[in-house]
Amino acid sequence: MAKRVVVGLSGGVDSSVTAHLLMEQGYEVIAMFMRNWVDDSVIISEECPWIEDSNDALAVAEKLGIPFHVIDLSEQYKERIVDYMFAEYEKGRTPNPDILCNREVKFDIFLKAAMKLKADFVATGHYVQKETIEKDGKEIHRLLAGADPNKDQSYFLCQLSQEQLSKALFPIGHLQKSQVREIAKELDLVTAEKKDSQGLCFIGKVRLPDFLQQQLQPKTGVVKELAATDSNFDDFRINGDKVFDSKREELEFLTKPYTYTPKDGKKVGEHNGAHYYTIGQRKGLGIGGTPEPLFIIQKDTEHNVIYTGQGENHPGLLRKGLFVPNAEMHWVREDLKMEVGYAKRFLTRIRYRQLLEWAELFMEPDGIYIIFDEFQRGIAPGQFVAWYDDNELIGSGEIA
Repeated sequence: MAKRVVVGLSGGVDSSVTAHLLMEQGYEVIAMFMRNWVDDSVIISEECPWIEDSNDALAVAEKLGIPFHVIDLSEQYKERIVDYMFAEYEKGRTPNPDILCNREVKFDIFLKAAMKLKADFVATGHYVQKETIEKDGKEIHRLLAGADPNKDQSYFLCQLSQEQLSKALFPIGHLQKSQVREIAKELDLVTAEKKDSQGLCFIGKVRLPDFLQQQLQPKTGVVKELAATDSNFDDFRINGDKVFDSKREELEFLTKPYTYTPKDGKKVGEHNGAHYYTIGQRKGLGIGGTPEPLFIIQKDTEHNVIYTGQGENHPGLLRKGLFVPNAEMHWVREDLKMEVGYAKRFLTRIRYRQLLEWAELFMEPDGIYIIFDEFQRGIAPGQFVAWYDDNELIGSGEIA
């Protein structure tokens, strides 16, 4: 008897081809469209995107001849993703709703709904690959980067567990995006030429600043500029002269964020709410006339102050390390979890599409200290760091 798979059909080309490939592989395929957002007041667009996407998903399901369901997850999505996102921005952190959406919605609520349909697996159109191996008599699922380096989405799945991976299929992970579009064209699918969605995960065509401004009240505050020679950065130039009493002291020093007070720097403008901005952001301040562009190097939501610096190599933007507390640490490969007192080199990234960077991970009693070979730009609390062994994602964590 054929195994049953529920495909998250989003109305895009990737999930459309995913459904087709599974049928070719002999699975019994059911399509399910997730309706995750219903507050049209915050969708900055003429058309209603989820209806358009739902119609495209239905057209694909009809073309492929598979059953089509719509599941309304808007309540859980608001609770687990949207409310969390606003709370994080209000605290001055930089959340990643896409990572949370995969952990909390697609591979939790959606997965459970699929299991009620007696499914053996769920499948999505992610550009990642899964490989199952046996180790010490136990099945272990490896999460591997997608074959298309421009589309690899393993970072977005960095919080998945072995249990979630055991039920997941990623049929397009071994393909290039161009091949996926080619298959869709051959099948004459309505989604073949459809552009990739750029909005928030499942909310549709809405820009994050617009979305935040609909939910978080504007609050006028000052923009300060800090000179690269500011005394705060004296310690920045780590040139081997600084002596530490212990390795632990060095790790804490290298991972500690810079701190500023409203007395620091000179006022160069005003903003409409520190919670709308992110560290490393360059556009959106509306302040010109500086020899180099201004970048946000820190934000203080308590005093409603934004600190900026000129140029992408301003020392306030660059950090050598970061810290992930125990409570925020996650190992996709639980069998490879490091023990306290150990250190190991991994390839890392702190944002989607960033090239992998070498770093050394130090496991300490309170969490993991990550020290990069090269200075990293725009490390922000609330972001996720993921670490890889070659093209396999080993673990991840939320930055403190």
